[in-house]
Amino acid sequence: MRSLGGELERPVVLLVGGATGTGKSSVTTEVAHRLGITRVTSTDFIRETIRAFFAPQFMPSVHYSSFEGDPTIAGFIEQTHNVLVGVQAVLGRALAESWSIALEGVHLVPGLVPDEIEGATIVRAVLRIESEDVHRTHFEVRDEATGGTRAMEKYLSRIDDIRAIQDYIVDSAERSGVPVIESTDRRRAVAELLDLVLRSVDSEVFA
Repeated sequence: MRSLGGELERPVVLLVGGATGTGKSSVTTEVAHRLGITRVTSTDFIRETIRAFFAPQFMPSVHYSSFEGDPTIAGFIEQTHNVLVGVQAVLGRALAESWSIALEGVHLVPGLVPDEIEGATIVRAVLRIESEDVHRTHFEVRDEATGGTRAMEKYLSRIDDIRAIQDYIVDSAERSGVPVIESTDRRRAVAELLDLVLRSVDSEVFA
């Protein structure tokens, strides 16, 4: 598989959004590995860092899961705006060092993250799972893989809220012209995301 290492004048910023349980982490990590992008992180990691600095009384939105806001979408948007402050800092550091980076997370909502980043090739995509039954199965598989550390029942009990957030993210992607990749088949999703990155890079190299 072709690696991007050493062949680009501009770093690549890969931003992969999508609702909880759509396979963002596994798909993004594999794509980054195949392309030689060694810096991979998540907006959940950034949110955890923000939590360490802001007590619940000062920034309550970052202290609950993305689908636990009340009302769901308004709470999610509030949390997203707070997390994106940290995202901008991470991207700023990466670009200052001319690093390529892959970032995945529910908070990378098209229309709320930048369309362009000066000095970088930005590639955006959103993952989704159209079938609710398949979406539920992803949580069960993840529960087995992590030994129950991700509290499967918590996610399944809020599947309607998670799916509502997915609808919001997908609608935002379609309005913004951001590709939406069906991730029911993980290997196919990896292949589509790889193709998207390589086509984006080639279009700039040969522009």
